[in-house]
Amino acid sequence: ARRRLTSVGLDLTHFGPWTGAVLVAGLVGARIAHVATNWSYYAHQPSAIVAVWNGGLASFGGIALALPVGLWLFKRWWPGVDVLRFTDALVPALVAGWAVGRVLGPQFMPDGGGHLTHQWFGLHYQGQVGKRVPVPLFQGAEDGLLWALLAYGPARWWHAPGRRTAVAMITWGVVRSLDEKFLLGQRSHSGSLGVQIAGLALALGGVALLARRQT
Repeated sequence: ARRRLTSVGLDLTHFGPWTGAVLVAGLVGARIAHVATNWSYYAHQPSAIVAVWNGGLASFGGIALALPVGLWLFKRWWPGVDVLRFTDALVPALVAGWAVGRVLGPQFMPDGGGHLTHQWFGLHYQGQVGKRVPVPLFQGAEDGLLWALLAYGPARWWHAPGRRTAVAMITWGVVRSLDEKFLLGQRSHSGSLGVQIAGLALALGGVALLARRQT
């Protein structure tokens, strides 16, 4: 991310503190969202709320808190800079981080698989009975392909500010929603439905951004 931001001429003096604040906000927001959508479990085991080592980080909860924190600090530390120049340079790194995180997180944690399957690609996961769809590996591959598109697609595709950001929002939002709908088996129905709605909302935001930049 630093390399890409430098290439578009941004001053990186505050990038370290900005990144730290966004990471903390993302982790806190992701945990709050997970606990909220699985409250029937945590209400009877309040000590488990802080047990993040057992898993339980909701992606869109992280986005919901990290986004306003990141934008507020951006306006404070980079006044006068077009935010879409910043996000266009940052988005490939975010997508790459998501791809790696899916493989290194859920793939090796309890209950990491999706629905039951009898297909050859099914894997066994701790805490789940039978072979499961290896959703973390699928999502890692999906986001790896999206990263390659954003980082190495022809420059003419990305000449308009905001286009790279919009394409990332649309693609990631739609794919994440479809994965949740068709591949994952969630303990919390409300949490699963919330992810699907949030994914589509993110994609619609990307469509709106793309349409605005075309006019």
